[in-house]
Parts: sequence; C-alpha cells; structure tokens
Amino acid sequence: MAKTRFQMLPLIIIAVLALGMVGCGTQIPSGHRGVFYYKFGDGTEFGKIYQEGFTWHLPWNSVFVYKVQLQEHKEALTVLSSDGATILLEVSILYRPLAAKLDSLQVTIGRNYYGVAIAPTIREIARTVAGRYKPEEIYSTKREQIASEVVEALRGAMTDKFIMIENVLIRDVLIPPEISKAINLKLTMDQEAQRMQFTIEKEKREAERKRIEAKGISDFQKIVSAGITSSLLKWKGIEATLEIAKSPNTKVVIVGNDAGSLPIILGGEK
Repeated sequence: MAKTRFQMLPLIIIAVLALGMVGCGTQIPSGHRGVFYYKFGDGTEFGKIYQEGFTWHLPWNSVFVYKVQLQEHKEALTVLSSDGATILLEVSILYRPLAAKLDSLQVTIGRNYYGVAIAPTIREIARTVAGRYKPEEIYSTKREQIASEVVEALRGAMTDKFIMIENVLIRDVLIPPEISKAINLKLTMDQEAQRMQFTIEKEKREAERKRIEAKGISDFQKIVSAGITSSLLKWKGIEATLEIAKSPNTKVVIVGNDAGSLPIILGGEK
C-alpha cells in the first residue's frame, strides 16, 4: 500500500504543477489584446500591449483582456423632433477600442467602456441632432444626413476616450401612426405635384419648339415670296415651254392671247 502511494506521488506532483502553471498565466484569444496589472507593484503596465497567445505571470498578477475586433451594439433611442413629436430610432453603433491605447483605456474607463462612455453619449447626441429636424425629415428625406451628423459628433466625443467609432447606422424609424399617415399623404401629394410640374414644363418646351418651327416657316415663306416676281414667273414659264416643245410626246403648244399669259400645252403619248 505504501509502495503504491509512493508510485503515485510523481503523478500528484505533476498535476499540482500543471494546475499551478495554468493559474500563472492568461490566454489572450485571437482578435484580442491584453493589459498587464501588477497587484503588488506599480499597477497597470504602461507602454506595452500584450498580443494574442498565452502570457505567463505570477498568480497574484492579472492580464485584462480586450476585444479589438469591430463590434456592433444596437440601441433603441427615444428622441423628440423639432415640433415635439416622439420618435423611436433603432440604430447600430459599430466601434472598437484603440489597440495601442488599451492601457490608457483600462486606467481611465475600464472594460465596460461601451456602457460607461458610448451609450450615454450616443443618446445625448441623438436627441440633440433629431431635435433640429421635422418628423418627415427624420422618417425619410434627411435620414442619411442625420446619421452622418450623429457619427461625426460621436467620433469627436470618443477621441479622448481611446475609442474608435466606425459608423452609426439608422436601421429603422418608428413614429406615431397619425404622423406616419400625414407624412405618407404629404409625400404622395409632393410626388403628384412634381409629376404635374414635369408635365407642364414638357408642354411648355413643346409649345416653344412649335413656335420656333412656325416662325422659321413664316420667315422662309417671306424670303421666297420676296424673290418671286412676275418677270421671273414668265421666264420660268418660257423655259418650261421650250423643254416641253422639244419632247417627242408633245402634240400642240398654244401660246397665250395676251402679253401676261403663259403658253398652254396640249398633247399626249404617241
């Protein structure tokens, strides 16, 4: 029995050492970084960010692990429009911590930096920006502009907090049913007015085209009429008579009975 216990002793020692070794390190997963903390030393270690992999340390020290991959957080924001209407914005915030500044982020805010810094700031900014617009603008025509203003303001607010805001996307806008009906009716009327305006402009352009065409025809007729005289007509008649007289199919040429008359041609095929 004693011999059996003696034989198991190395296994027990190996197990204890293995457990101790596991407790003397921290695994940093892919897409993450670590910040070292000395419990009995200077605290947070500045100037060094620990990369992926296993980091050895004494059991009483720690490594705070941060996800540095792009992250998404969805928020339902209740805001007021410029005329006091209550509107619900469903947005997605795309963000990540600045990997090179994780030590400063750890000391100033900590790993719950979204709840502490981003969440209250996005709510305040959204209310401020939305308060400058009407419900129909938030609902349709100015949605992209509002999102752009929100993301720029949020980026500026996070600059000194060591957080990068990639984008803010407005996924949906929910407004009271009566306002929604009024907006849809107004949009329909605006579209109809635009269609009528287009038709009127088209008809105006067509009328202008016809006026210019008619004026061109009138000017042409005036120019031609001014150039046609009785002498010219008589000369053209004589030329035509001579050509017809040369034709083998001509039978009779009757000359007019006065000075102003043109010849009359009678005849047919042989």
